[in-house]
This record gives sequence, structure tokens and C-alpha cells, in this order.
Amino acid sequence: MRTSSAFVSLVCLAASADAFSALQPRCAYAYAYAYASTSTCSYTALSAVKLPTIKPKCSTITSPSSRATGTSLQQVANSVPMDGSCDPFDPESDEFCTVPADAIDGSLKRTLRLTGLFAIWYVLNIGYNIGNKRVLNALPIPWTAATVELFFGFPYVALLWSTGLRKKPKLSMDNLKTLSSQAFFLAATHVAGVISFGAGAISFTHILKATEPVWSALIMAVGFKEYLPVPVYLSLIPILGGVGLASMKELSFSWLALTAGLLSAVTSAAKAILSKKVLDGKPLGENMTPANMFAVLTILGFIFILPASLLIEGPVKVTAAYTAALAAGYTKIQLFRLLSISGFLYYLYNEVAFLALSEVAPVTHAVTNTVKRVVIILASVLVFRNPVSKLGAIGSGIAILGATMYSFAKSKYTVKPAAADTSTDASTTA
Repeated sequence: MRTSSAFVSLVCLAASADAFSALQPRCAYAYAYAYASTSTCSYTALSAVKLPTIKPKCSTITSPSSRATGTSLQQVANSVPMDGSCDPFDPESDEFCTVPADAIDGSLKRTLRLTGLFAIWYVLNIGYNIGNKRVLNALPIPWTAATVELFFGFPYVALLWSTGLRKKPKLSMDNLKTLSSQAFFLAATHVAGVISFGAGAISFTHILKATEPVWSALIMAVGFKEYLPVPVYLSLIPILGGVGLASMKELSFSWLALTAGLLSAVTSAAKAILSKKVLDGKPLGENMTPANMFAVLTILGFIFILPASLLIEGPVKVTAAYTAALAAGYTKIQLFRLLSISGFLYYLYNEVAFLALSEVAPVTHAVTNTVKRVVIILASVLVFRNPVSKLGAIGSGIAILGATMYSFAKSKYTVKPAAADTSTDASTTA
């Protein structure tokens, strides 16, 4: 089974037609998976392909789980099959599938476009974090707030699907069962983060979330008996030391904020590993682009979290919080606006993250994530005037630096398993 260069050109040319279309991240992921799992692509310039980041000239691409039958570029692009080496569905995760540096197009046009996307991503991220904290200041019911925020992504994707701007995903019950565990971890990560936001400072929660690499390494070692090189483990030491120092000197410290923040990091790590290992090779449905995958997981996550939210906080507590907010001077419109804006920003910043981070090399991914953490922490301190001790600031800096070092070390020292090279000239047809 072979794929002609004309067909490859058609797929990637469609992707380049609109930088914000669902097809573009698909092409980027198809490339990343082909590179990571089989080395069956030769990345030579293909004149008909205008995708600004990658110009693959590919033959049949196979994943370890489907090597017997083969998986074409179109199938890879449409279904994003897992090869167990990276997580394609969480762009902010340290395990995210990035593009190899030697395949990056360094043109000015691409640089300017990505710079714009990163700026939008930062603004949306800051807006969500500040908006979420304001919601929790007005309505201290984090379970309900997290549930409502997950819901507000649905009207957005429903509009895209109903108008044909994005292809609707086609899922069977088996597909939904396969995705249910990852949706659970997505919901758990979100609600734990919101609880931590409500119980402490935004800056403290983000420092705690920087421990995700520690939990990833621990889960992989204990659960899968897979171990990282020594330099990668050494990079975890600054994370642990920095978080410990920041926690001891955190002026708004609370055990609830600490526990929920760490739980958010643990579930996020588990979700990334689930994407890499448990979903490997399993059918996930049709038209399941990364953007559609996030939409489906968000909807499923809302369904999972709704019963727990009703059970833990319930109508009585929600009504009491709502009445107290009105008594404090908030209007009904203000409360609805706070919740809806926070929910939309949560969804939109994840969408933009896919667009921006699916085209960058590992080092760029690590640096932009580090800058994001710093920018959010500084913005939250300026907006909410949260006092930060000198040692707390030093501990935060050490933890963030450690998370960056981990990404660098993992990129440099972790070698992906080699696969048999079954490449053939893409210009040949079957």
C-alpha cells in the first residue's frame, strides 16, 4: 500500500489553506507520529505542499500497533493513532508530541504567525486564570464553577459542527468507552486545579502544577517499569526543592490548596500517560482531530463531573453562595458574565495552544511553557496584590527552572525506540 505524492500534497495543501482550520494540526500530528514511530518519512521539500512548518514526502506510515496492515498519512491525520512515545492531546503537557527541530521552517512568515499565536495564547491563558479566580471570589463553590466552565465549551463546538466549519466527530459506544477514562482524568485535573485556585493564590497553584514531570516519572516507573536516563531524574531535584521552599514560605498557604494543586498535577500526568500507553492503537472514531478530541473529552468530562458536583455542593450550597454574592453587590448579569467568560476562555486558550504548540520543536515548547507560567504568576500577583515572600519567589523560580530543565533533559537524553524503515518513494503509486 503506497501513497502518491499528489495525494500527500492535497492533504497538506488543504491544511495550509487556513491556519486556524482543523486540518492543520492534523498534518502536524501526522508528521510527528510518522517521525516518532517509524522513520518512514523523508522530509524533503515538496513544491505543492505549502504547510509553513512541515513539508513531508511520505510513503505508507505505520504505527507499532498497525504495522501488519499499514496506516496511510490520511489515516494518521484523521485519527492520530498513538505510538506510545508522546501525548498528542494536551499541548501544555511536558509529554506533548512536538516537531523535530530539523523539520522546522524558519521563515519570517511562520515566525510572525507563531508569535501572534503565542501572544493570543498567553492573553487567553492570563484571562482565564484571572477570570476563574474572580468567579471563585464571588462564588466560592469550585465544583460548580469547574462544571459550568467545562459546559461552556459545548456551545462553541456545537456552532462549528452545525455550520460545517469543523467536521463532526463520529463515535461509536466502544469509542466513547475507550475515551471515558481520559475524559475522567481531564475533568479531575480541571476541578482539582479550580479547587486549588479557590483555596490559595494562583501563583501557588501554578508552582504546584510544575511538579507534573515528577509524577509522570513516578507513574512510568511504578506502573509501566519504564525508566528515564539519570540526567532526566536529576532535573527533578530542583522541582521538588523549589516547590518545597515555595510551600514553606507561601503567605497564602492552605492544605487544601496544596493537596488540590498536587492532585491536579498527578491527574494531568496520568492523563498524558494514558494518551501514550492505554489508547495506543485503539480506534477513537472518525474525524477525531486533536481539536475534536479535546471537544469530546471536555463534553464527557462535564458529564462525569456533573453528578459529583451536585452531590458535593448541591442546590442548597449553590443557592447560599449565589444569595451571598448578590448580597455582596454582584448582579445576576455580572455573575453569569463571570462564569461564561471564564468557561469560554478555558476552552479557547486550549484551542489556540493546539495551533501554536503543534508546530514547534521540543526546546521551543519548553521555553514557551516556562514563559507562560512566569507571565501568569506575575499577572496574578499584579491583579490580586497577593504578597510574595522573598524565599517563596526564589523557590518558585527554582521549581519553574527545574521543569524547564526536565523538558530539555528529556528531549536530549530520552531515545525513542527505533523502528524498521519501510519507506518507499512517495512519488510511486500502487
